[in-house]
Amino acid sequence: MSVQQLATPPDVPRGVPAGEDPPALATAVRDYLGHLEVERGLSANTLGAYRRDLARYVRFLAGRGLTDPSDVDEPVVAAFVVALRSGEDGGTPLTASSAARTASAVRGWHRFLHAEGRSTDDPAVLVRPPTPPRRLPTALSIDEVTRLLEVAGLGGDGELAAVPLRDAALLELLYGCGARISEAVGLDLDDVSPDVLGETGVIRLRGKGAKERIVPVGRLAQAALDQYVVRSRPQLVGGGRGTPALFVNTRGGRLSRQSAWAVLQSAARRAGITRAVSPHTLRHSFATHLLRGGADVRVVQELLGHASVATTQVYTLVTAEHLREAHAQSHPRATSTDDPLTVPHDPSTPPPVRAD
Repeated sequence: MSVQQLATPPDVPRGVPAGEDPPALATAVRDYLGHLEVERGLSANTLGAYRRDLARYVRFLAGRGLTDPSDVDEPVVAAFVVALRSGEDGGTPLTASSAARTASAVRGWHRFLHAEGRSTDDPAVLVRPPTPPRRLPTALSIDEVTRLLEVAGLGGDGELAAVPLRDAALLELLYGCGARISEAVGLDLDDVSPDVLGETGVIRLRGKGAKERIVPVGRLAQAALDQYVVRSRPQLVGGGRGTPALFVNTRGGRLSRQSAWAVLQSAARRAGITRAVSPHTLRHSFATHLLRGGADVRVVQELLGHASVATTQVYTLVTAEHLREAHAQSHPRATSTDDPLTVPHDPSTPPPVRAD
């Protein structure tokens, strides 16, 4: 059933005073988050997103006098999905992709409660949010990546010499291994094989759902890690408490995701890259450049840690678009404005020889 068909909920009691969430709803959310953490091994960042999404949903339900998950029916769920886009629930209006993510959290919550026998049916099973437009991932050109990585090791005025070496190693790893930012900052020294430092080696990344994968480390990323671990990291750790973290801040603690993001933003600005660049842009670039170089899509899937090859195949669309652009710019028949049916034939030109 479409959201539009269910946009208007039936009359439901209203007027629940603002305050704490109804205990039954709060308990159900807490139990579901515990299930996601223990049974599915979701990261703290993902759990935080689920918590925020469900908190908005609980406020929506409480505002309509619904205090128990068993009180919710299908039209109410559909009305919430519509409100996500319009902001009629009092929250910030969301884009189609953000609304789809929140709706997915709500559907998962109701599915969990039904499976646990805490509701007689699943009111969200037939509710579908509007499909967000498909956006192709944005990749940097090889020249842009090269400039970015070169300036990362130069640092800025007044920076410690150790910091640029760390930044260069971090960005080389993000691009050279296709790591997510959370995977990179979550690395420990033990996750880097001894052979990486000076020889061909591998690195162990922990992805979504605590799934581990082994990724080879290229020569340039190896060199950057070697410089960082030998020359830079000991200075940054200094007299601070010991930490197993591979990437550390100037106080000797584990580098945060926010700090790693700032490292990339600074390097992009100094490299003269004016478009928006995020840590995931380097991951997109890693996949796109591999496919353009002839790598098999299933190999790229393994390197990225995607559960489904369908997720990886979106990068083949980026590569196809790149090929279309190159063809349109370079092929004489793609750029010609002449109509082949109206161009006069030159009698002196011999007919083409057909190749069998």
